[in-house]
Amino acid sequence: MTPSTRKSIWAVVAGVLFTIVVTTLVDILLHLVHLFPPMGQPLDDRLSAIALSYRIPITIAGAYLTAKLAPAHPMKHAMILGVVGTVLGGLGVMATMGKDLGPAWYPVSLAVLAIPLCWIGGRLYLGQGRER
Repeated sequence: MTPSTRKSIWAVVAGVLFTIVVTTLVDILLHLVHLFPPMGQPLDDRLSAIALSYRIPITIAGAYLTAKLAPAHPMKHAMILGVVGTVLGGLGVMATMGKDLGPAWYPVSLAVLAIPLCWIGGRLYLGQGRER
């Protein structure tokens, strides 16, 4: 495996890890301050909308990070992250389907928004004149 390939893989993995870790930390904080119900209890539509509202900028930031770490073609790396997010989101839809864990629209929205949000993150990075 070439150093460039390793850097490419790391760029995408870093975006995935950033997004998962930061959203999980925000989730935990909102449970601790009792904005969200205790762990294991479903969120209603309003609380799911709140969760989506912070996942959007975190996902964009994760794609920006991926683009920044990419050894070349930052937008391509951001879009690969979007595909990974769509796949993981699709798995989330399948895992939660019919289990009354919250509104069905929520995991679907995560899967559907992954690619557009990662595109935004990549464009934000490139918009700063950092084309490689």
